[in-house]
Amino acid sequence: MPASPSDVRADRADRADNVLALARLASRRGAVRDMLGWLTRRTGGPAVLVGNTGRVLAGPGGEHDPAVARPAADAAADAAVELHRRGAPSAVLGRGEGPPVHLIALDTDPSTYLAVIGPDDPHCGMLLADAARTLALCWRLEQAERARRRIESAEEHSREAVLHLLMVGSVPAAQRIAGALRPALPAVVQMYVIECPRPRRREIARRIDREAGGAAWIVPCPVRPNHVLALVPPETTGPAAEAGPATASDAPHSPLPESLDLLIVRLVPECRVGVSAAVALRDTPTAYEQAIHALAVARNAPERRAGFGGDVDVTVLAGPEGYLWASELLAPCVRYAPARRADPGPQELLGTLGSWLSFGGAASRHLKIHRNTLAARLRHLDELLGVEVSRSLAAQSAAWLALRLHTAPQAAAARAQAPPGPTATLDAVLGTPAAGTWARAQLRPLEEARPTAGLETVRTWLRADARLPAAAAALGISLPGARKRLTRAEDVLGRSLLTVPSAKYELWLAMRALGSL
Repeated sequence: MPASPSDVRADRADRADNVLALARLASRRGAVRDMLGWLTRRTGGPAVLVGNTGRVLAGPGGEHDPAVARPAADAAADAAVELHRRGAPSAVLGRGEGPPVHLIALDTDPSTYLAVIGPDDPHCGMLLADAARTLALCWRLEQAERARRRIESAEEHSREAVLHLLMVGSVPAAQRIAGALRPALPAVVQMYVIECPRPRRREIARRIDREAGGAAWIVPCPVRPNHVLALVPPETTGPAAEAGPATASDAPHSPLPESLDLLIVRLVPECRVGVSAAVALRDTPTAYEQAIHALAVARNAPERRAGFGGDVDVTVLAGPEGYLWASELLAPCVRYAPARRADPGPQELLGTLGSWLSFGGAASRHLKIHRNTLAARLRHLDELLGVEVSRSLAAQSAAWLALRLHTAPQAAAARAQAPPGPTATLDAVLGTPAAGTWARAQLRPLEEARPTAGLETVRTWLRADARLPAAAAALGISLPGARKRLTRAEDVLGRSLLTVPSAKYELWLAMRALGSL
């Protein structure tokens, strides 16, 4: 019996309402999930997207939707595989053997099917045909967004790998990877450490990249979730910065009308910026430490930015005897032969030691290892070196100096020139006239400062192994009061004390050299 005109008009109005509802859902975030949920409620049966291999790709609750029962998901998967085998665009399968499955192919590559299991709606076929057009577009958009995020994540991890290679001294490998990603790494760089709100880190990194004209090498910090790191050619920072000497290998860049740090704090007021001096690319670790020290000053500076103005070159402490002392101190690690192939070797142990001295507990994120693995390696280092590097500031300061001297470019030649004799000691290394001059220069800003930011506060803190509660108790003041004094000392020194990397090792060595600890 043919339908009456009123029924036809009602069906058309109902179809128009359905198309309008689907169009509204398509404009939302998570459109595919919401459309499948609407179809599930509208038809009375679970609606899912199924790939041509039978994998359920999405349901009313998203991918791998637990709301879709296993029998229904299996029925949809089997039906999609069968329809793909037939090469048909749509069908109703499963009658007589279970609930019917309505399927229609979406215009996607690879083939994807919209399936509704056991629907109650007699107009299900028309409804799925209307939904398929909009759903296919939304699905392609979501797939494109997923691919974009994967590419962005891969590039981010590649850039992080380049930074890691620079930090461990593998400059040629870092340059090869950077050459493929662009921009190429310049021969002379400045390091920017930008402290910013964590949720806005990627947005701020993209903005800095855009403002720097693509000349900066920008990496969200793998250790500090609220830091963005940028390696910038000195000439990119404009006339306000001290530019290093240009070399033939430097890529040309157009200077900005103002220095990049000024530009950052003007455009993003929530940021604080620390800037290193211009250094050779191989000295990226030094540039990072300088920028962290500058950031400690920038946090309390009204202009919210600061450049590094100190000197962390501790190689002035050592002649041939110093390099020999460093070699002897680290010899148990250097000569260590792991019992199993999976155990860390000498380079991994030294890398772990350096990372932990710089980042503390955050070294697990820097090294991409579990915190329990980090703790086990530190216990192993304590046993090998024969001192409690994991607990004692004295042992940490000695190990920090030994690593700096051991990896210095002139270390091998200096060790070869060292005269034979008794084993060198740290006191002998710190007892030279050059060490005394260096130590007095390190402590002079504290000696000239007000008492609350002076030498005694820092000395008490160092005697307490840089533990703030113990230092506050020894000083007879509250914990916030001790923190405030050390923050003032940071401003006086222009160095980081309470965050890592910290100047505590240099200050401990300076006081030890002058006999004031």
